[in-house]
Amino acid sequence: MKSVLLVFFGGGFGSVLRYIIGKYLNNAENGIPYGTFVANILGSLLIGIILGLAVKNDTLSQNQTLLLATGFCGGFTTFSTFAYENHVFLKSGDFISFAIYTVASFVIGFLAVFLGMFLVK
Repeated sequence: MKSVLLVFFGGGFGSVLRYIIGKYLNNAENGIPYGTFVANILGSLLIGIILGLAVKNDTLSQNQTLLLATGFCGGFTTFSTFAYENHVFLKSGDFISFAIYTVASFVIGFLAVFLGMFLVK
């Protein structure tokens, strides 16, 4: 039960922060979801750092990892929102924004995870 509560609280905080970032960074004028992009990249960097610390000499406990990686990063990153925003790009015929946003999110997201892991070595 404690594990479930840790994930619940971490996810709640992550979701609220994602909402705030999206509210201020998503661009209603041109429809580019900068907030979602930033949340996904920051979340990727954070999960790399968190899991890197968890592996490195057991720096983080299992409970801390559940709270931060599974909970916070799970609530903070936004794959379902990312998928919907790409659907909107495709539906509107904006294939260039779709391609740039998708490729940039995957490439930079993966690089951010690797950077996070590297930073804690």
